[in-house]
Parts: sequence; structure tokens; C-alpha cells
Amino acid sequence: MTEQPMNRNFLSRYAWLSIAAALITILLKTGAYLVTGSVGLLSDALESLVNLAAAVAALLALNLAARPANDEFAFGYSKVEYIASGFEGSLILLASGLIVVNAAPRLIHPQPLEQLGLGMAISALASLINLGIALILLKAGRSYRSITLEADARHLLTDVWTTAGVIVGVGLVWLTGYQRLDPIVALLVAGNILYTGYRLLLRSGRGLLDISMPPEELGAVKAILDSYQPLGIRYHALRSRQAAARNFMVVHLLVPGSWSVRQGHEFAEEVEARVRQAVPNTNVVTHIEPSEDPISLQDEAIDR
Repeated sequence: MTEQPMNRNFLSRYAWLSIAAALITILLKTGAYLVTGSVGLLSDALESLVNLAAAVAALLALNLAARPANDEFAFGYSKVEYIASGFEGSLILLASGLIVVNAAPRLIHPQPLEQLGLGMAISALASLINLGIALILLKAGRSYRSITLEADARHLLTDVWTTAGVIVGVGLVWLTGYQRLDPIVALLVAGNILYTGYRLLLRSGRGLLDISMPPEELGAVKAILDSYQPLGIRYHALRSRQAAARNFMVVHLLVPGSWSVRQGHEFAEEVEARVRQAVPNTNVVTHIEPSEDPISLQDEAIDR
């Protein structure tokens, strides 16, 4: 028995919110760069362009993931969220590369900066917008188990850290007059967001490779199955995988061979209901086997 997936069409509104934030911050950060000439602020503006591309990719992924299962994609489209998350991780890596390309020449040939106070104020405003949107997306991503929204949120948070680092660097240039601090801070920020992009790519790849359900969720499932041991009922061949917001689980239940088909069916229904209650959005498939038959213990592997 399977559980009907919840309607997730509404999640696209969060992607639209991210797109709007990206457009606003691009304008603000570009303005900050134009008034100051800071390569740090330029790198910050370039990352916001990446934010926009990532938000559009998130919107497309969420719309596709919300489609119902069909004959061609019988398990639904939820794995597209891993593709979107991986794309976003790649864009973060691209942003770090762009920062390095723009900052490195300034280490060799530093240039004076202008109107730093105004530039920092504009960047701070853009950073506050990104922070607010990121917190909204992160909360929604965790609540609805959307790796796409969570990835977009973490991307925006890296942008917040980028802006904070750039503001500090520009502020130090303003106070000390040491122009090379501007590209140095930009390079440090590039290293930080490089790590964030790597983590997103790693998580997306593990999801596409059918990583198992989280240990705490598997623990809850095993506790349910173990509770039947005093009744002489055992289990084996427990396998699971994640597909973004959904889990898929298969387990073989070893029951007395004297049970009728109806008894086995009712027991399987009970186990599946308890699992879905403990771990929502889980598709459970059970297989009933007679515990007395030695053949029942020979099918634990994926390939018998």
C-alpha cells in the first residue's frame, strides 16, 4: 500500500520570492560597485547574478517535482530537486571562480576606491534583504523537506556572508587606506562559498545515488518492526532510499506460515500505517513470507 503524495504546487511561490530578491539585490549591488569601484563589491554583484539563475532553476524544478506520478515516471518527479540543487552548487562554484578572477589582478595592481560609505550602506541593505528571504526559504525547505528550497536558502546565506565580508574589507580600506585589503577579503569570501558549493554538490550526488533514509528515521522504522518480535514476527531485507521530500522503503515480514492471506494482509496494513505515521511521506512496500520456510531467508540481497 502506498501513500498519496501531498500537493506541493504552492512551493513555487517561495522560488518567485527568491527571484524577486535576486533582482532587487542585483540592482543594489551593481549600484554599490558603480559608486565605489570596489572589486569586492563587484564580486558581490556577480554572485547575485548567479542567485538569479539559481532561483529560476529552483522554480522550474519545483514545478516539475509537483507533477503527479504517471506511467512513464511511476515514482513521481521528486528527484529533479537533486538536479536543481546540484546545478545551484555548480553555480556557487562558478561564483567563487568569478570572484577570484576579478580579485587577483587587484592584488597586483590595487586601485583607489570612492564613496565607500554610500557603497557599504547600499550593500548592507541588499544583504538584509537576502538574509530575510534566506531564513524564510530555509524554514520552508525544512518544513516541506524540499532540498531545492534549502539549497536556494543556503545559497542566499552564502551571499549574505559574502556581502558581510566585502563590507568589512571595504570598511578596512576606508579606515586604513590599504587598498589590497579589498581583493584579499574578496578571495577569502570566495573560499568560503567554494566550500558551500561543494557541500551542495555532495548532497545532491548522494541523493541521485539513492542514499538511504536518515538514521533517525530508519531507527524509528526499526523500533516499530522490533516491537513485533515478542509475537514471533521478524523482518529482514529492509531497504530504503530518499527522493527529496519522499522516502521509499521495502521490507520482508516473516510471519507464521499458518496465517491466512487475510491475516498477513491485515498485519502488513498495520505495519505500513504505523511506519507512515512515524515517518510521513514514506512509500512502504511489504512482502509477507512464512518464517518456517528456509527459502524465506535467502532473499535478503537485491539480486537473489
